[in-house]
Order: sequence, then C-alpha cells, then structure tokens
Amino acid sequence: MGKFVRLCKICDRCHIEFRAFSGYILPMSKHNMQLLQELSLKNGPLCVGLDTDPSYIPENIVAKYESPAQAVLAYNKAIIDRVVADKSACCFKVQIAYYEAMGLEGMKVYAETLKYVRASGLIAISDIKRGDIGATSDAYAKAHFSGDFETDIITINPYMGFDTLKPFTKYSTPELGGKGAFVLLCTSNPGMVDIEHQELAEGGLLLERVGAEIERIGEEWRYSCADYNDQTCGIFGAVVGATQEADARWLRDKYKDTFFLIPGYGAQGGAARIAATLLDKAGGTVNSSRGILCAWKKDEKIAGARDAGNLTLDDIASAAARASLFSKNDLLSAKASL
Repeated sequence: MGKFVRLCKICDRCHIEFRAFSGYILPMSKHNMQLLQELSLKNGPLCVGLDTDPSYIPENIVAKYESPAQAVLAYNKAIIDRVVADKSACCFKVQIAYYEAMGLEGMKVYAETLKYVRASGLIAISDIKRGDIGATSDAYAKAHFSGDFETDIITINPYMGFDTLKPFTKYSTPELGGKGAFVLLCTSNPGMVDIEHQELAEGGLLLERVGAEIERIGEEWRYSCADYNDQTCGIFGAVVGATQEADARWLRDKYKDTFFLIPGYGAQGGAARIAATLLDKAGGTVNSSRGILCAWKKDEKIAGARDAGNLTLDDIASAAARASLFSKNDLLSAKASL
C-alpha cells in the first residue's frame, strides 16, 4: 500500500487529501463526521446552536430590519463571523423548526444561514430529525443533502425502523459529498424514558438496538469504502444528551467508536462534567443554543446599553461570542479534569 501524504490544502470546503500509490497521486476524501471529529479536536468541542427565534433578539434591533426573519439572518451571520474568528466552536447546528415557523421567508433565511456556515469552513448540522418510509426518506435525503437546503450532516429519528436510515447513506460516498447523520439514541428530554429506555422482551434497552445499528453502519462503510478505511469514526454518529448523568459513562464506553452530538448543556441544565464524560473515546460536539443566543440578557459588559434599551447588533453578537468562548473553555476544563 502506498504512503499517505498531505500535499496541499486547497480550501476549507474541499476536504481532499492525497495518497501516493504505485507512483501515482490519488485523491482521498474524508466523510463529514470525520471532518467534524477533527475540527472538534482543533477548535474545541462546542457546537453553536442557531435555533434563532426572533424573540431572542431585542425588539429595538428587530425593528431596524424589513422583517423579523431578516433580523434573524443578520444575527446568525454576525455570530458565525465572530465564532469563526475566535475559533471557539467546531460547528453550527441549525434547528429547522424555528425557520419553518417564520414561513417562506424563514426557509430562505434557513438556506442562507446554511450557505454562510458552509462557506465559513466549519461544519453545518441541520437539525431536522427526519425518518420515514424508503421513498419519503429518499426525498428527504435529496432535499437536505443537495439543492437549496444542502448541509453537511443531519439528524435522523430511527423509530420507524432501520430501513428509514438507508436512503441517507447514499449521500455518504465521497462523490456525493461524504454526508453524515446523527441518529437519536439517548436524548436530553425527560420523556426519552418513554421509548428509548424501554426494555425489550429479548433483553436490553431499545436504545441499545439503535446503538448497535449505528455501529453496524459505521463498520460497513469503513470496510466497503476504500477512502474511509483509515478514518476514526463512522459516517453516522449518535445524539446523546448531557442531562442523563447515570447513563453517560455507560454509553460512552459502550459506543466508544461513535462520535456524539451532545445536546442539553447550558440552558437545558446539563452540566459540563456530564458532557465531558461523553467527550471521551471517539469524542463529540456539545451543543449550546439559548445560552449563546440569549447571552446578551445577562452579559454585564453591555448592562448599560441593555438597561437603556439601546443595544446594537454588534452588542448582542459580541455577547454571544463571549458566551461561546466561555462554553468552550468550560467544556475543555471539565474534560481535562476527568
């Protein structure tokens, strides 16, 4: 086998390395989950959630734009610019529901936000939680892995059965962009016990069946796609909440080669120490949304302008940037103390 060598980096979105093989230089791609895993080690594990509701922006700022949706787009772009400059996060997660709630203009803002994230060089995660019968999942995959709403990684709900997952893997090939997905495994909401923690008649929990399928898909692609042989995580990751401390070590040890998307940190009450446990082994990315988007409400550096009702877009974006840096350092400190 040839020697692996890095010849150049063309741009942040190319993701292409090269392998010297029998005298020839062959391109070698990385799938997006691998890229995210590497970015999490480079920039830190924070994922900034752009679950941007217009109510998260001061009214005096929203009033300066043609519509609330345009104010959301301006705020998103300002946050992205600062986070990228500070290298405080490895990715952005865009929750589609907030944009759907704003109608057609909101979906245009959703598309523009995804384009802006992907142009920044960081990974875009579309939190869409899709999952349906084969033909419908085919359509969902096409909608979110190509065209106006193209993204790098999506979230998937597997509870209609594992046949709902297969259509999304079509886009995991290097030729179609190495797309990835986070599959719901052990989520951060209290109601997760109603389904995910249910015991099966043959033994074990329902979530364990899901975890085994995520691992199976990862192994299948690692060995069937030559470009992905040497990569250190699968094309699919798992959503594992930072609110279930009793499960954290068990899940991390059980799925040691699976990269996690970790919601629940910050506004949902998940502690950094729980997130840090989940960042062990293959690692993960820890999402914080409202704690960053609404940081201006508690930021003492802008207390005067806030009390006077004179906040600017720069003020609230700077508060979000400070909250991102704080969260990154909080998570790294917790991880270091393990």
